[in-house]
Amino acid sequence: MDHFPTNWGRPRNDMFDAYGTYPIHQRPDNRPKDTFADSVQRTQQPIVTGTSVLAIKFKDGIMMAADNLASYGSLARFKDVQRLHPVGRYTVIGAGGDMSDFQHIQHILEEVQIAESTQQDGHELGPVEIHEYMSQVMYARRSKLDPLWNSLLIGGFKDGKRFLSYVDLLGTTYSASTLATGFGAYIAQPLLRKAVEGHEDDLTAEQAQNILEYCMRVLFYRDARSLDKYQIATITAEGVNISGSLKLQTSWDFAENIRGYGAQTQ
Repeated sequence: MDHFPTNWGRPRNDMFDAYGTYPIHQRPDNRPKDTFADSVQRTQQPIVTGTSVLAIKFKDGIMMAADNLASYGSLARFKDVQRLHPVGRYTVIGAGGDMSDFQHIQHILEEVQIAESTQQDGHELGPVEIHEYMSQVMYARRSKLDPLWNSLLIGGFKDGKRFLSYVDLLGTTYSASTLATGFGAYIAQPLLRKAVEGHEDDLTAEQAQNILEYCMRVLFYRDARSLDKYQIATITAEGVNISGSLKLQTSWDFAENIRGYGAQTQ
């Protein structure tokens, strides 16, 4: 209790004496400190994650593919997750990495689109603007305590121009005719380059889909965090179209001859 009437009704300041004249020596606070107590927290470590997203250029636009699996650590937990998200009439983003952060990104982009539409100036955001905005968001967060743990592929078609680019949680950006995130960057990317590069202006939509389907099948065989259910997004002059869940035609018969598989141990 403060016994000095002159201080009654005033905010207490424990750094000085009752008259507010001399500073009081403060004992060091040796209690355990919560490092994150004073900061806004989001994902500090990815928990529910998605793996590869693939994207290629073809004659009439951009085509992207991603499976529907979101893994809870090593558990294949959610099997109906859409990792291809339309942004406006010209753009699709595909996300690998943390799914909660991907949901946050969707909210951010929705707010940007609303702000843009309220201007009523006839301008619509295209893939170039979306990519530039997301690269700045990722870059700004890379040194903070709440980075967005995602790798994004951004594809679009506007004013007769195809656009395909990559951005990750470090703000790294680059463009190419074929892109992949996750394990696909190691397994599918060489296959995509061999099939697509140099033929971007000749590939039909059917050929592009066959290439992506083949790569998704390879990933299903090789990547333990992938699934045989996937979606295809096609962005052309007609707009954005994201398919429903498609099923890969796969077979594991070849594994019967592999030593150590199933009942075969010799």
